[in-house]
Amino acid sequence: MGEWLLSLEGTAAGHALALWLALAAAFLHAIFGALQKGRHDPWLSRGAIDASYCLMAAPFALFVVPWPQPHMWPIFAGAWIIHVIYKVLQALAYTKGSYTVVYPVVRGTGSLFAVIGAYLLFGEVFTVQQWAGVAVLLAGIFGLAAYNLRYLDSQRETLHMALALAVMTGLFVALYTTYDAFGIRAAADPFTFLAWFFMIDGVVMPVYALMRWPAMAEPPELPPLVVRGVVGGLVAFASFGGIMLATRLDKVGEAAVLRETSTVFAALIGWLVLKETVGPRRITLMTLIAAGAVIVEMGG
Repeated sequence: MGEWLLSLEGTAAGHALALWLALAAAFLHAIFGALQKGRHDPWLSRGAIDASYCLMAAPFALFVVPWPQPHMWPIFAGAWIIHVIYKVLQALAYTKGSYTVVYPVVRGTGSLFAVIGAYLLFGEVFTVQQWAGVAVLLAGIFGLAAYNLRYLDSQRETLHMALALAVMTGLFVALYTTYDAFGIRAAADPFTFLAWFFMIDGVVMPVYALMRWPAMAEPPELPPLVVRGVVGGLVAFASFGGIMLATRLDKVGEAAVLRETSTVFAALIGWLVLKETVGPRRITLMTLIAAGAVIVEMGG
């Protein structure tokens, strides 16, 4: 499987597969964000999800895929640090703002920073049309932030902090996107990177969740949390794994921007599932973010 994927690098078939992987990752990442935000405490949700994908990945990392080469251990260490900081910022943002406020700003700013990172790290250059797409995407992001600041009444006291945390989280989204793209390209077998990444990445948050759960005034029942964790773990494999493979097969910047069509899925999930008030203007602004991502892909 790994050899087949490597044979597609730099080909038209590889570009097409990367496109579909990025789109699938967009849909699944919106689901992943909703699972973490959901009705449970976001720290507990993330702990349950991380524990699930750590345990799922461990047998593959230890017994199935080829063992990592020595130069991969410092890369795994760097990825672990970046993802821990990202997850802490993400959970903090979700405690300060609603899903439909935080998620689009995180993903939109993340894509912009990822484009810059792809240029600095991989020498990827966007065309004029692609930069126009980035401009449309940014118009949606800052328009959405301005709308929330002007009209959103709920969580007004913590809204500025939520938006600031969302931008900081977006910075780390870009950082892990470009760094993980570097890591998966440095590995001889992409599935070795994925298996070890998920096993190592899932260690920290479950420990904090276990410490947090008994100290809560009304700790939630464990069975629903376990179910959420298992579902979230499976979604994480498909979403994060998919976008990592897309960055191995094709340009990092394009894959990162295309993934931000997840904002449309996030709007629908926030409205239909989480029962958050979205409204036509916010949906239009979220759609602008997705439209910018599509323009970037069409201009490539």
